[in-house]
Amino acid sequence: MLTFANGKNEQWKGTDSVPFFYFTMQGATTDIQAIEERVQRLLEAHPSHFLVEVRIKPTNNIKVFIDADEGMPLSALIDYNRKLYKQLEESGMYPDGNFSLEVSSPGLDEPLKKVRQYNKNVGRFVEVVLNDGTRREGKLTAATDEGIVVEWEEGKGKKKETKTETILFENIKTTKVQVKF
Repeated sequence: MLTFANGKNEQWKGTDSVPFFYFTMQGATTDIQAIEERVQRLLEAHPSHFLVEVRIKPTNNIKVFIDADEGMPLSALIDYNRKLYKQLEESGMYPDGNFSLEVSSPGLDEPLKKVRQYNKNVGRFVEVVLNDGTRREGKLTAATDEGIVVEWEEGKGKKKETKTETILFENIKTTKVQVKF
């Protein structure tokens, strides 16, 4: 008996094959949730540290992204990696140690995902890609639980004008911090 995302229970008989993605997605989602719970427990001792995302590749390469409100010390990431690795080994989630673990802070190539990341980056330049594909580049001036405020300049000389736009999170596909020199 299999339970699908739509809640239906279906019996597979004879030579019917079960779609591969069912097992892959079901297993990955469960593993991600279990790892997220373990990471959250590790982070309880450091309220300024927070989990951004957990990813698991089909090769059992586990990537955990942890950030902090004011910079993430490398020593903390190493400590989290060691503790989480030990927990995963002891849990038996991956028999025969068939996994690899990477714990890092999200780099500049990773999009912002949590409101705390947006707050941390207020004052920096960002590129926002909206769900409809349009792009906004400008200075992130504010972040709330509902969205962000981006400011940019248009025109040159006397016609130069500062524009501001409030963008709701529900309309944002990705936001990346831009390095300006």
